[in-house]
Amino acid sequence: MSVPAIDHPALAVVIVTYNSGEVIEDCLAGLPDALRDAGPSRTIVVDNDSRDDTVAKVLAAGPGVELVRTGRNGGFAAGVNAGIQAAPGCDVLVLNADIRLAPGSVRLLREKLREPGTGIAVPRLTHPDGRLQLSLRRRPTVLRALGEALLGGLRAGRYAPLGELVADPRAYDRPAHPDWATGAAWLISRRCLDTVGLLDERYFLYSEETEYMLRARDHGLRVAYEPRARAVHIGGDQDRSSPLWTMAALNRVRLHRERHGPVRAQAMRLAVALNEALRAVARGRTGGARHRQALRELARMPAWPTPPEAPGEPPPYVCFSGQDWWYHNRAHSDFQLMRHLARTRRVLIVNSIGMRMPTPGKTRYVARRIIRKLRSVAKLVRRVEPRLWVMSPLPLPFYRSPNGRALNAWLVRTQVRAACALLGLHRPVIMVTIPTAWDAVRPMPRRALVFNRSDRHSDFPESDRPTIEALERALLERADHVVYVSRALMREEAPLTGERAYFLDHGVDLEHFTPVPEERRPADLRAIPGPRIGFFGALDDFVVDFELLERVAVELPETSIVLIGDANGDIGRLTKYPNVHWLGFRPYQEIPAYGSGFDVAIMPWSANDWIRHANPIKLKEFLALGLPVVSTPFDELAHYAGRVRVAATPEEFVAAIKTSLAEGPPLPAEELRASLAGATWAGRDAALAALTERDPG
Repeated sequence: MSVPAIDHPALAVVIVTYNSGEVIEDCLAGLPDALRDAGPSRTIVVDNDSRDDTVAKVLAAGPGVELVRTGRNGGFAAGVNAGIQAAPGCDVLVLNADIRLAPGSVRLLREKLREPGTGIAVPRLTHPDGRLQLSLRRRPTVLRALGEALLGGLRAGRYAPLGELVADPRAYDRPAHPDWATGAAWLISRRCLDTVGLLDERYFLYSEETEYMLRARDHGLRVAYEPRARAVHIGGDQDRSSPLWTMAALNRVRLHRERHGPVRAQAMRLAVALNEALRAVARGRTGGARHRQALRELARMPAWPTPPEAPGEPPPYVCFSGQDWWYHNRAHSDFQLMRHLARTRRVLIVNSIGMRMPTPGKTRYVARRIIRKLRSVAKLVRRVEPRLWVMSPLPLPFYRSPNGRALNAWLVRTQVRAACALLGLHRPVIMVTIPTAWDAVRPMPRRALVFNRSDRHSDFPESDRPTIEALERALLERADHVVYVSRALMREEAPLTGERAYFLDHGVDLEHFTPVPEERRPADLRAIPGPRIGFFGALDDFVVDFELLERVAVELPETSIVLIGDANGDIGRLTKYPNVHWLGFRPYQEIPAYGSGFDVAIMPWSANDWIRHANPIKLKEFLALGLPVVSTPFDELAHYAGRVRVAATPEEFVAAIKTSLAEGPPLPAEELRASLAGATWAGRDAALAALTERDPG
């Protein structure tokens, strides 16, 4: 029985190597049989700067094996992440180089991923002599660490409260859902990767798979054990190496610290130290050497392992965002830049502190906004990715009053400084997207101040224009760097910014915005008859031209208008038409699946200064999906000539939609997507880091 392609994304086998010349050939040789009937697949070997003949042996394996050279020994998680990034849209089977998969094993693991709620599948592991390898684990706790110290791992593992190791061999004869499993061979679903993200590279080696599988469980995705899928694991390096044993011991404490805080981490530290001390005594001068080294390092307890020849750690970042992580779409540029920077740097996102106090009669949806903000504040500081934290300070947005502004600035600054102290973010690069943050950040110690000029906020209809303009001007004059997404706005403000201005175009997540086949699109979208004219994003009536949308609905009654996003305008004037389907807000993870079901994507913008200086991220997202795009004019569209149909009047807009329905996009979908190859968010964050982290002068 084969796995139909429609049931799964493609598969990528990712093997991380470091001086693995003795074992990599046999690992690769067994893959064709292991992958039998598992569907389309790629094999990617990620080499962490091996000094032996590993690379030569991988190259000799032939064109069916792709090689990614990281150029450094950044650790196992860094290698896995490099493989994941090289395999957009794929399920990823992570293998140690010393794994030998049995024929047909991968098909069984892929079938396991079909079970509802399953994010990761693992096989039965054996030693080379055929003995069962105990690979299933329970969640780490202080009590279990104490149980293992006093009773030994095998004895403690017989009793679930006292042991992390699942020690009963009979448990390995049937399917199970362990809390985590040995990371020598594990299949991660694309859904899990999109939801959970990348591995935490700080651990360097050991505990990274524990952290990832526990994080997947936090997101409601289980680890599934499939005993029919089998693999031989050679292993044994940890037992033979004192440095590796020590790193594994210390990483148990670090993992507990990251998940449960410093107080409970100290209890885990004592339990692990007790384990090492007892074994150091019991195993004597020679056998106890690795335990004595672990004890010495536990007493010193560096925050994180130091990779070999590691450069100095790059500076942390604090971003005062113009949005709120918890209830806005995470496609916004400041979120995207910070998420990508957080792959290699520690980052704190400060949710929007607002631009005015919500006032009845002047602000719409006052109660909803206040309740939403209080809920956001109540989340305090939360870690959302391995190196990324989000906080919502409690603001008092009295920006019209000098005394009120001073009080609010002190209050916000105090909360942010406390969070930075807690997280160890010293002298960060501070990026400000919302101008009202200027008062708070002005006296804060920092490496550099970046004004992310993504919009002219004083053009926002509900803003106190004189106050916001003054704050914008202060940032334009005082920031170390001002980054723009609009060339027109950059030209207008050049007298204030001079050489400190830098054009940093929006990026696009090409891995995420990969076209999704019909059978995997959401059911509510498939229920809407075609042809579908679609839009995703905020439906704000100062940005979106509702009158134009209404005209499209009236003049193209045979089409379906699909609108996805929160609505702050009079959506009822649109939904009264039977061919208008407003689906409301949808999570960022689901947007490509919805967008893939559009026959034409539209950008019906209002004609105002806000739009004239805009550079909507969704334009690149539509093009990445290969869609024909029809838009009203704005300045940045001049750089998309030949890829977008631009319509200056309602008549032209409707006509352009008709042309797009009849002819498709101006270029083939593959060419539209290929035109964005140099516009990834990874490239944008690298440019931002190069700008802000260079030595002064």
